[in-house]
Amino acid sequence: MPLHRQLDDTDVRPRLDPLLATWETPGALPKLRIPEGATSPEIAARLVRSDLILDGNARLNLATFVTTWMEPQARTLMAETADKNMIDKDEYPQTAELEMRCVNILADLWHAGSSAQAIGTSTTGSSEAAMLGGMALLWRWRARRRAAGKPTDKPNLVTGINVQVCWEKFCRYWDVEPRLAPMEGDRRHLDGEQAAKLCDENTIGVVAVLGSTFDGSYEPVKEISAALDGLQGERGLDVPLHVDAASGGFVAPFIQPDLEWDFRLPRVQSINASGHKYGLVYPGVGWALWRDADALPEDLVFKVNYLGGNMPTFALNFSRPGSQVVAQYYNFLRLGRDGYRAVHQGCQDVARRLSAGIAELGPFELLTDGSDLPVFAFKLRDEVTNYTVFEVSRGLREHGWQVPAYTLPANLEDVAVLRIVVRNGFDHDMADTLLTHLRRSIEDDLSNLAAPPPISRPQGFHH
Repeated sequence: MPLHRQLDDTDVRPRLDPLLATWETPGALPKLRIPEGATSPEIAARLVRSDLILDGNARLNLATFVTTWMEPQARTLMAETADKNMIDKDEYPQTAELEMRCVNILADLWHAGSSAQAIGTSTTGSSEAAMLGGMALLWRWRARRRAAGKPTDKPNLVTGINVQVCWEKFCRYWDVEPRLAPMEGDRRHLDGEQAAKLCDENTIGVVAVLGSTFDGSYEPVKEISAALDGLQGERGLDVPLHVDAASGGFVAPFIQPDLEWDFRLPRVQSINASGHKYGLVYPGVGWALWRDADALPEDLVFKVNYLGGNMPTFALNFSRPGSQVVAQYYNFLRLGRDGYRAVHQGCQDVARRLSAGIAELGPFELLTDGSDLPVFAFKLRDEVTNYTVFEVSRGLREHGWQVPAYTLPANLEDVAVLRIVVRNGFDHDMADTLLTHLRRSIEDDLSNLAAPPPISRPQGFHH
């Protein structure tokens, strides 16, 4: 989190180089306070570019799930619509119309049945969409408890410990007890047995993840749904299911169309997804959808009289640009089902081929191979003791690659892994280059170490 810094001599910039003397050249400019006077746009832009030049190359960032490349036509559309406030649906009705079309497209994609029954909204990202899904679960649980004359002071939410940090935030911000199924042995996410075991009358819902950020695997949503069906039959507990499809919601419909994880399962009440991940849009845009109006409590939706119109809104955020929604609709038009299928199948082909190549190197063991999301995780074999995955990550960074290394959560804290996310724009040639650099790093540097250097290790990972 950015913090205030004490001003000192490093707060000012030196005079720019003589090649810019033809422009209006200022004196030293402060970094941590606003300058007294104006600066020419050319110089201001150059200073900002100079600040950003040491950032990593986004195409080589294999840590992030977030889209790092879009077509020039999409970038132009986003620039042209960045001034449209998404919240002002009365002033920008066609932007609101595109949002509505996207919601209907996703409702159809996720098998909501009649698109007239499904209800949804765009958000700033999947984290906000997850928060909205969690709030709907909480409000519905409270309403049921009050109607039955029961207390509402001890709600809990059941998830695997592998969930994205936004669910931890939801539980802390809304005073909900998180019930986290730990990892055990080869099970690295929630399953039906664990989900049912953790539920009681205070459970507001279960969250199943379609695409774990730790290893790219899908949680068995259909199995979890069936276990909750059984729980209702045995104990009368009707626990709704929310699917966090931040990544998988834009992957599974195209390359695993027969996988039942969405509104085809009656227990699934809501779904969130990230348009700015495998929806192929620059950040930030997310989507939240509910099966029908009954799944979204009416008192969560505000009717706001804003700039001449009365509009409904359900969001944690208010003003935001409409450009990401426009870009999402552009992608739907531009790619269609065949285009999305081709992009994601291509990513998965690269992931499967790259994971197989890494397994053949010798020191590594795959945890996943990219068969679900085009994402996979791998660790060092137990017999490799003279270096760790953290040295491997640092060695790849010397070549420009950003490959995260981290330990798994409870009860597998002693397992440290590397993870690679394959996105649109990462092709087979780049994968071969990465494999070459990884092999060189091991053979020329790491294999010669007697023991791992005494450098602190990260203890978790929340991307």
